[in-house]
Amino acid sequence: MNHLRSRPYPLGSTLDNSGCNFSIYAPHHNDIVLVLFDNNGEYTTHELEGNYAGHRHTYIEGIKAGQLYGYKVEVNEGPVLLSDPYARAIEKPLHYEPPFTPKKSWDISKCVVIDNQFDWQDTHSPRIPREDTVLFETHVKGLTKLHPEVNPSQQGGYLGLASSPMLQFYKEQNINSLQLLPIAACMHEEHLLKQDKVNYWGYNPFLFMVPDPRYAKRDAVIELKTAIRELHRHGIEVILDVVYNHTAEGGTGGPVFNLKALDSGYYIRHGEHFANFAGCGNTLDLTHQPTLNLVMDSLRYWVEEFHVDGFRFDLAATLGRNGDQFNYHSAFFKAVAQDPVLKEIKLIAEPWDIGPNGYQVGGFPDGWNECNDKFRDITRSFWRGDHGFLKEFATRLMGSRDIYSASRWPQKLTINYVTYHDGFTLQDLVSYRHKHNEANGENNHDGHGDNRSDNYGEEGNTHNMMIIAVRERQKRNFMASLLFAFGIPHILTVDTLSHTQNGNNNAYCQDNELSWLDWTPSDLKTGFQHWLSEVVAARHTYMVPFIRAFSGEQRNQNRVGWRRPDGKHMEHDDWNQLNAVALHLGIDQDGDELIYLINPSTAKARFKLPTDRNQKWIVICDTNKDIHNRDTANQTMCNDMQLDPSSMAVLHAEANTESAPVKGKEADTVEESVNTSPLKSRKKERKISFFREIKKR
Repeated sequence: MNHLRSRPYPLGSTLDNSGCNFSIYAPHHNDIVLVLFDNNGEYTTHELEGNYAGHRHTYIEGIKAGQLYGYKVEVNEGPVLLSDPYARAIEKPLHYEPPFTPKKSWDISKCVVIDNQFDWQDTHSPRIPREDTVLFETHVKGLTKLHPEVNPSQQGGYLGLASSPMLQFYKEQNINSLQLLPIAACMHEEHLLKQDKVNYWGYNPFLFMVPDPRYAKRDAVIELKTAIRELHRHGIEVILDVVYNHTAEGGTGGPVFNLKALDSGYYIRHGEHFANFAGCGNTLDLTHQPTLNLVMDSLRYWVEEFHVDGFRFDLAATLGRNGDQFNYHSAFFKAVAQDPVLKEIKLIAEPWDIGPNGYQVGGFPDGWNECNDKFRDITRSFWRGDHGFLKEFATRLMGSRDIYSASRWPQKLTINYVTYHDGFTLQDLVSYRHKHNEANGENNHDGHGDNRSDNYGEEGNTHNMMIIAVRERQKRNFMASLLFAFGIPHILTVDTLSHTQNGNNNAYCQDNELSWLDWTPSDLKTGFQHWLSEVVAARHTYMVPFIRAFSGEQRNQNRVGWRRPDGKHMEHDDWNQLNAVALHLGIDQDGDELIYLINPSTAKARFKLPTDRNQKWIVICDTNKDIHNRDTANQTMCNDMQLDPSSMAVLHAEANTESAPVKGKEADTVEESVNTSPLKSRKKERKISFFREIKKR
């Protein structure tokens, strides 16, 4: 050890030209020692002679990048090899033969000293505004494992994400943001290892700062950085799905990988038992300073060293807990808000966990965007034809203003979604009434039971063309509702190709063709793919200006009106009696207009279109028809439009200031919209209608 060079900070292994500094927080282990391994598996131990506030540290000269290491402590069952919580890399994918024992800890993948140098080639983050963002949730392996045009050496890996065929695919699909399922090193749960299965999704973190080597050919750190660099070069953001609510050590009786042995304060406890607010055996305690430090250091590392553009936090209510209670003003939220590295990135919360008071939709601070399961559930029920959901569907379409005030948009825009990794794919949502998770080995008891899905006459795959037609139209209804709702859309990338998981709504352990994206083309799949691509493009062109105009301080100077099919403004009773409705939006008093024609009924509906400004209406989305390569001239509408059953259309009209109505008449129209709004504010000071929103900043 070099006493002059050894230091407690930063934690982990820090390389310089002469050697490496090692530091680990281990306040309860005076006997902890550093273990260095050679290429033959032989090892030497080194005392951690430095000690500062529980941080044990040493400096070893001559260490080079690639050095394998760990830490040894003594437990009742014998010496156990611990991984470094601040490790940046591990040598190989994680695995062990259950049950776990201290002896087997010596066979688990070792930590690796790395050199952080990387040539970013002057690439920069695209910095896509929130209102322009469309999130495409993607599994690194599943996306390209079966892609026939991706180089076999890159299939299923980090480099496959940025391969030429995939870059072309992103361009064709108008994808500007990839939200990657967890890529931090994941250890598989013991019950999966016993079944020779793995945690495919990656929601069981072993080390927070280590890219999982199972997606790399040689070097996970270099290959992931390369992929992010090339995605940024092509204007695509990268959002990481991160898990800081629990670790792979589980609860009482679970394995000891590091945190359990190093400091008992890392986890929330109820007496001798681990709190289980994540449903995975333990819960990290972010009121404990070392735990908070570990999470914050990890987040900064991903941003500074990997240039990621944001994070989606799994079961994020846990991060705001003070023991059993959620605290809006928790230390974690304050730490993130003041952090200069994290201030400008996207922060997305899954705003719940399974603990007490764990459902916190709408409960996160400004600067956080929240996944909105209300949009998912209501949209599914509405298009399935369930009665009584029109009012709330209207509320969700307008940005869930009962939860997220438009005065706080865009920094507080809701994350709208219909499908997510944990649930049915879009194809399965319209093909199955019930989940079919038998392949998971849990007797179909796992997975959500309330899917609000339908098969439209036959469970699973069918050759009935009438059923197929209904399913395709419903898929388009879901996507149109999502992409033209106020908020940030979230789409499963597998849904672009109509991928099916055969009714499995919890395929977390299916690392096989069930989960890997099927790139085999068909007329149906290609047709939907093209349709979705054009609707995403239409959102960027036509919808984003409305989100900007309807956000912020001047939000109330726009026009909003809910209309009956005959063109008249809706009255109070209409919300309980009508099946078909129209939403009419206008920017300012004389700007561009949108009209949504919505017909969830089983009969055709004819809509009278507004003509008070001599509008020339252009169809930009029609869920009953494939708009791909349609002649724009054929989309011009005059006075009315007939909509087929269970379908939706969105039309756009450019501003025609020469034909604008007199100011007083427009004011009456806006006020009528206020009086017939489906959701009025619950607070007295909010006298403006929920649907009389927001204006361009």
